[in-house]
Amino acid sequence: MTELSKKVQNLMFIETETTPNPATLKFLPGRAVMQSGTANFTASDQAAHSPLGKRLFAVPGVTGVYLGGDFVTVTKAESEDWFALKPPVLGAIMDHYTAGEAAVENAAEGAAVPAQTSGDPVVSQILELIETRVRPAVAQDGGDITFDSFTDGIVYLHMQGSCAGCPSSTATLKAGIENMLKHYVPEVTEVRAV
Repeated sequence: MTELSKKVQNLMFIETETTPNPATLKFLPGRAVMQSGTANFTASDQAAHSPLGKRLFAVPGVTGVYLGGDFVTVTKAESEDWFALKPPVLGAIMDHYTAGEAAVENAAEGAAVPAQTSGDPVVSQILELIETRVRPAVAQDGGDITFDSFTDGIVYLHMQGSCAGCPSSTATLKAGIENMLKHYVPEVTEVRAV
């Protein structure tokens, strides 16, 4: 293989997509980001075991990083502008893939782990609905919603990526997720974000 063909093979085109959260952009590198699970970092110190997370937090103005299977969601500080912030974020993602490092060194750390049902059929049904209907839909917008607990009829969920701090997250929780869960699982009376 010639040097030119190696360079062409290593070129990457990173697509960006807006999300319902104006503080968050979704970056699609066209390559796998996480082999399994997800990782959510809301502060730079949480990304200590993530070479990609560290690179992104090194960009001034980045306040959050969410790593999905094939995308990276980056959240900016309110005072920042995407016009100025987008080029260095794209550069950090390209540098990461050029270096050939894993997105997370120890994939078990920071990765979302499916909640345990402890044999409760109601919790099992809630988890199945979240896994099959909720998570795929919010992943399209660069976010994630994971189960925390079910207590006294209330389902507690974690909002991550573009879902965290999104102006429409309350509507998503109440009009979307809560209505669906109440429809399929009569024991559910309310859904709240943790």
